[in-house]
Formats: sequence, structure tokens, C-alpha cells
Amino acid sequence: MSITLRFGEGSRVLVSGGAGFVPSHLIDVLISRGCQVVAVDNFLTGSESNVAHLADNPLFRLVKADISDGIPAEAFMAPRFDAILHMASPASPTDFSTYPVEILRAGSLATFHLLDRAREDKARFLMASTSEAYGDPLVHPQPESYWGNVNPVGIRSVYDEAKRFSEAATMAYRRTYGVDTAIVRIFNTYGPRMRPNDGRAIPTFISQALRNEPITVHGTGEQTRSICYVDDLVHGILLLLDSQEAGPINCGTEHEMTMLELAERIVQLSGSTSQVTLLPRTPDDPDRRRPDLTLARQKLGFEPQVGPDEGLRATIDYFRSL
Repeated sequence: MSITLRFGEGSRVLVSGGAGFVPSHLIDVLISRGCQVVAVDNFLTGSESNVAHLADNPLFRLVKADISDGIPAEAFMAPRFDAILHMASPASPTDFSTYPVEILRAGSLATFHLLDRAREDKARFLMASTSEAYGDPLVHPQPESYWGNVNPVGIRSVYDEAKRFSEAATMAYRRTYGVDTAIVRIFNTYGPRMRPNDGRAIPTFISQALRNEPITVHGTGEQTRSICYVDDLVHGILLLLDSQEAGPINCGTEHEMTMLELAERIVQLSGSTSQVTLLPRTPDDPDRRRPDLTLARQKLGFEPQVGPDEGLRATIDYFRSL
């Protein structure tokens, strides 16, 4: 399986949420291809430091704006974009209660604004969705054909339902207007540039381990996640972008482990003296999460390359440097 590169030297690409953790890595690869990239971010959870190394690069422009309010009016936004990647949205568990309305706006209003621009430009539109679309799954591992088990009024619903709505909007524009769309469902991703205090397990565990503090695991710690290093995710997203596939297509790894196993591995890799402490389980926290990667392999030739120890070491080193 070989996907032909569609977006390279000379292509104009718009990335919403471009100063975020995953999008900033994605932009690095797009620029290495010779793409001209415009990143739009309101810095609600993104950080200018994630793209500071690109500040003087003539292929990169950063716009501080909320894409939920519409496409920014700067003159360099006017020329046609070849591809639009909608990556904007607060995405960590702590964000669900801190920025619930902003998350819903990113999944609805921002999605419409970007789909309208993709329709106008005849651009490829890629929607960054999530494994949260499956909720607390009753099917394991989760194939794209599974419709999910989501609490529509729970604390996590603002993110789950925003992404499910954005998927529906993306497919509506594809069917109604013929927009060239793609949907990627992103599973638990980690790596450098994560926010230390974003509430996700890996940055929390690493930060605690480096301070030799108790590692706080919720519930019994037997709930599982399949962790994907950011380089593998970016590779999968770009394969989908370059392809003709519409998706949705899962992107992640099959490195499934319990939260206790993850905490213990981080303690070991960091040389920490931390001990695990159990806390009450958070509402609607999924029991198990692992992608079925059959479609990604068949349609894209996607195969993750970075193992958990290699990825976690690189992430720990990043957190040590902060």
C-alpha cells in the first residue's frame, strides 16, 4: 500500500488550533514538505511556544483568532487553500468542565466556517475527531462501524457530542455539496509539547513522577488506554490527508495497558521513587479503549512504529527540560 503525496511544495494549508500539541507537530511535517501553512489559534489551550521555532520561517503564518467567530480577515487568508485541517478544540478531561461552551462552539460553529471555506476553495477538508465518539464502548476493540455508547448529558458530553456533531456536519457537506472530506478518529496520543497540567494521565503521571510525588490513579486503575506516540499519529493523519478516503478512520496504536501499568512504567523509566495512590473514579470514564486498525492498514498502509518505552522516554525527557 502506497499513498501518493498530494500536499507538498507550494500547497497552501490552513490548520485550526495550530498552536496545540498535536497540530504543532503536524505543521512541522507539512512545512518540511514545502507547504505554506497558516495556523489559527486563540491560545485558549494552545501555546505560542509550540510553534515559536517557526516564527521566522517564510512558509509559516500564525493568526491569533477564534475560528468559531469566522475566518480571520487578514489579507493573506484570502488566497485559495488546498487543504484545511480542523484541529481546534480543548481536548483534555479538565477542559470539559472549564471550557464546555468553547468546546461546543469549536465542534459546531468552527466546523461550519471551515467547511464553508473548504467548499469555496474546493479544498481537501480533514476533521480531527476522537475515540471519545465511541464513549464508554461496549465493543472492544472499537471499529469505525461501531456507533458508540455516549452519555449525551454527562460531564464529558460537551466533547463527545461536539465531535460527533462535527462528523455529521462533515459528512453532510460531502454528500450535499461534494466537498472532499476526511474524518480521523484520534486515540490517546502523547509526546513532547503536551501541557503538564492538562489533566490527562501521561502528563500527570510524568509530572508527579519527576517530583517524586504520589502517582494519582483514578478508580481501581484497571481501566485501559492504548497510547500512541505523536509521531505515529501525525504520520497516520497525513496518510489520510493525502489519500482519497473519507473515513472515519481510526488512528492510534494497539499498545493497550491499564492505568496502573502505565503509572508503574513511567515511575520505572523516570527513575522515580513515587508510589501509586488511588482516587475516586471520574464520571463516565471509559473502561477500555483500543482502536481496531484494520481500515487504517487496508486503506492507508498505516502501521505505528514507536513503542511505549521509546515514546515515554522521549516524553519524560521533554518534561525534564521544562
